[in-house]
Parts: sequence; C-alpha cells; structure tokens
Amino acid sequence: MFLKYCHDHKITLHGQNFTLSYDTNIPRQAGLSGSSAIVCASLNCLLDFYDVRHLVKVEHRPNLILSAEGELGITAGLQDRVAQVYGGLVYMDFKKEYMDKMGHGEYIPMDTGLLPQMHLIYAENPSDSGKIHSAVRQRWLDGDELIRSSMEEVAGLAIAGRESLIKKDYSTLAKLMDRNFDLRRLMFGDDALGSLNIKMVEVARSVGAAAKFTGSGGAVITFCPNGAPQVRRLEDACRKAGFIIQPVILVPPLITKDDLQTSVGINN
Repeated sequence: MFLKYCHDHKITLHGQNFTLSYDTNIPRQAGLSGSSAIVCASLNCLLDFYDVRHLVKVEHRPNLILSAEGELGITAGLQDRVAQVYGGLVYMDFKKEYMDKMGHGEYIPMDTGLLPQMHLIYAENPSDSGKIHSAVRQRWLDGDELIRSSMEEVAGLAIAGRESLIKKDYSTLAKLMDRNFDLRRLMFGDDALGSLNIKMVEVARSVGAAAKFTGSGGAVITFCPNGAPQVRRLEDACRKAGFIIQPVILVPPLITKDDLQTSVGINN
C-alpha cells in the first residue's frame, strides 16, 4: 500500500534495500491496538528510510495503515490508527460528508493537559477483539436500526466528550464514559463481550469509577472522579479480582514539523 500510494502521488523512492524486524511489549488481544501499532511503526520506518515524511500527508497515514491491515485479514477501524499516527490526545470526526469529500476523517489534536489521570485495567487472558467486531459490523452494513441509532449516539458522546474536556467538566466526562460502555453492551450483547470484559467494568464501577473499553475488549480505561482515595480503592478491587491496573501515561504528540507542514498542503 505504501508503494502504491507513492506511485499514485508521484513520489519517487530510492532503490536502496533494508531489513525490518520488530518487537512489542503491548499485551496481546487486550484491546490495545497491538497489531496496528506494529504496522504504524513500520510505516514510520519507511517514511524516514525513504525520506518522504514531508510528502506523505499525515491525515492519509491512518488509511494506509488500515489498508495494510485489511490485506492481512485484520478487521479494524480508523480510530486506533489515527491515535497512533498523531499521538497525544486527538478529537476525530468521521462525518460522512467530510469523509466522502476528503477521503479521511477530520483529526484535531488537543492539549494533553486537558485529560485527567486515567487508569488502564486489563486481564492476562483477554478475549479476541477481532471476533467481537464481526457481527456488529455486518449488522451495520445490513442497516440494523438499533446499531445505526446506537452508533449515532456514540458519535454524539465524542462531541460531548470534547466539550467536557475543554471545560474540564470531569463529572460529565465520567457519565459519558459510562454511557459509552452501556451502548456497546446494548449493541454487542453480553455473550459477545464476554464475562471477563464485563467484570472489569463492574469492578471499576463497584468503587464509583467510570469505565469503558479501550477498544473491543480485553482492557478498559477508567477514571476516578473522586481522586486518590478512589484510585486506591480501585487498585485494591482490581488486585482482588486478579486484574492488572496501571496509570495511563500519555505520550506527547508524535507528528513532526514536517508532518504539520504536509497536512496543510505542501503536497497538494
């Protein structure tokens, strides 16, 4: 896909050879986008090896990663790839009109300082997120009204979430996170989500923490609106339930000066 993109956009590549190898410390099948992280890292290697980072639009890169995963038979969407390409905190709008016109979503980096401390909970033996994706995707394609209306509400939660972050209205943010999981549970059903995944959310909620999946299962992201004492209770509850919990550390934005210049149109 990288070669085709460069050919289609008249980007010349030199003829030198390279060897690519990888390793990862991302837990497998934990809803943490481990496969796309490898593909994203590979794309970054290609951009730098061929010195074409300034010629490949940053907003096009998530599509390139998604296309590569599609060729590998991996069921996925764009959100994880956007987060990995941009880094930090990113607001994403996949409005159909914009997607149809531009070929990609509208991606807006946000100040990471707006995000309160979050915690990640995951199980050592998580579910297969690919299997969880499949049925709902087909129902969407078939025009299932429940899936369509629920997905529209999920999109609305993202808009409200952005506003709550800007205003630092974290009590509202917690409610939005909980509603996100409730909608996912409604769409997928308990059998598809799996008892282990549901239990992680229930453990978080047992101490009053907000919780939602990081992806399609295997891990949840949690927020304790009442601060450190609530975090300690959550840590105790996770240990008793046999789950791993750790604070989320946001990496700074990954896009470079060349990326920003490219995204505003050097390579129109």
